[in-house]
Amino acid sequence: MRHAQGPLLTIDLTERTASTTRIDDRLASFVGGRGLNTSLAYDRIPFDADPLGPENRLYLSTGPMQYSTTSYTGRMAATSLSPLTNGLCSSNAGGFLSRNFTGAGYAAVEIVGASDDLLAVHVREIGPGGEPDVTFEAVDDLAEAEVSAVSDRFAETHELEPEHVACVGPAGENEVRFASIMTSDTRAFGRGGLGAVLGAKGVKALTFAGDAAPEIDLDWPDEAGEVHREAATSDSIMKRQGTTSVTELANEVDALPSYYFAETSFEGAEGISGDRVEEKKYKKATCSQCAFACKLPTRDEATGVETEGPEFETVMAFGSNAGVDDVVDVMRANELCDELGMDTISCGDVVSMFLESEDEFGNAGLVRSLVEQIAYREGVGDKLAEGVHRAHEEFGADDWTVKGMAFSGHDGRALNGQGLAFATANRGADHMYGEFYPYEYPLVDPDEALDPQGLDGKPPKLVAKENRNAVLDSAVVCKFSRGTVTDDRLAALLDADYDDLQALGARIVELERAFNNARGFDRSDDTLPYADAIEGFDAALSEYYALRGWNDDGTVPDHGDGLDPASAATADD
Repeated sequence: MRHAQGPLLTIDLTERTASTTRIDDRLASFVGGRGLNTSLAYDRIPFDADPLGPENRLYLSTGPMQYSTTSYTGRMAATSLSPLTNGLCSSNAGGFLSRNFTGAGYAAVEIVGASDDLLAVHVREIGPGGEPDVTFEAVDDLAEAEVSAVSDRFAETHELEPEHVACVGPAGENEVRFASIMTSDTRAFGRGGLGAVLGAKGVKALTFAGDAAPEIDLDWPDEAGEVHREAATSDSIMKRQGTTSVTELANEVDALPSYYFAETSFEGAEGISGDRVEEKKYKKATCSQCAFACKLPTRDEATGVETEGPEFETVMAFGSNAGVDDVVDVMRANELCDELGMDTISCGDVVSMFLESEDEFGNAGLVRSLVEQIAYREGVGDKLAEGVHRAHEEFGADDWTVKGMAFSGHDGRALNGQGLAFATANRGADHMYGEFYPYEYPLVDPDEALDPQGLDGKPPKLVAKENRNAVLDSAVVCKFSRGTVTDDRLAALLDADYDDLQALGARIVELERAFNNARGFDRSDDTLPYADAIEGFDAALSEYYALRGWNDDGTVPDHGDGLDPASAATADD
């Protein structure tokens, strides 16, 4: 099986040292990306660690596909203990950082300890003898600097472009629980608050540069060329409208959360639709090596706002859920979140919660003010920075989260399989973990389409989809490759049997679950605010556990046969 190459680089912020460890066996077992990160985190992060304490660790890695030149491969993975959910969380980001990361020559980077001073950590190409080239730069002058200012600083002083930089904005430094790690200025390791982890460690930025040649077979199969060609020639509407192409469809089928989840459709959906976003798009944009080019550089001439996006989830969180019906207002909130370094979904949802409590839906000016207050923890923003789960009672609101993570779109009250996917996801109410919603919209292949209502027959498909997504996140391959990177092609790209890839995905999901079990998570966390409204929810959840071989309380058993999670994370070489 193809896998990432190179050692693990451990950066100790407390001691300001860097060292390498060979992890060849672990790479062979977990490929790279999310799988590699999860195995390392399982072994190295104490189960009782404070997510914002020095004992937590942050992992960054790529996979074997980042050595290719095919489409859908401009991504990389980050994993840590989440300050938002209190469980293990992996996030991935697109853009151009992944190729610069692989150019440094490492399979993964581990950030440990914490610094009393604000630092930039510069990682350069690994030496010929394997010695790391890592420097620690004090950057007190960048305290609470916005993301683009950080990029400008390193372009001027180190001749590094934004695609060499992963950084946090003011939100990360202020430990906002849904702060993002930003790269290429507008691409985010968004969900789970990993930016707060980096901020708590005293790291403003990490930079990567080098031209290390990978020790990997670059004789890619024909399938790599087929994927690239189809990405280039596709006439998908996503090339024009990104994920906002689904906005009006979600609204039509009552799957568009609105007014802080009180409703599932929005009368102002046309004003924040894919057509409106497309009208503001002024050029094409993509991620590294990708010919699909689904990104959305947008500009409004009247206000001067310029951003990348918004994507559908941002349109939901800052649009319909906030009662805002003007795409320019959503663009302005999107731009603020990128500059300040926050997940647009969690931020938009907690802002919408506050709007409900104040009867201020549709107040776009207040929305922008709240976004800034959250990032700097000023006024009411200090409480909202804790996220919906920790703040909802103070504002008399319902807790619209799973495992502490605020909901994304594709409402499970209309798309019941996606509802189950929100509940089972180890990282919380995120649509891309199980990514079940495409099966339940009336646009999919008739052979794949499922009745959105009910859960009969859906747990086996959800298990397979979660497993497959864990492999994509380890490869690392963009999930928008659906329909192009087929099961057969994925197996060929990774030089593996597809059944073996399913087994790998199951192993990764189980390691995440076992880690969270050790922190107290169980079946009671796999629920929804509307679980009682989905017929057969409890039975489907039990079926899901049984298919995975887990206990009916949502915990992973000690199999006693060498396959328990404790032995699944292979030792380092």
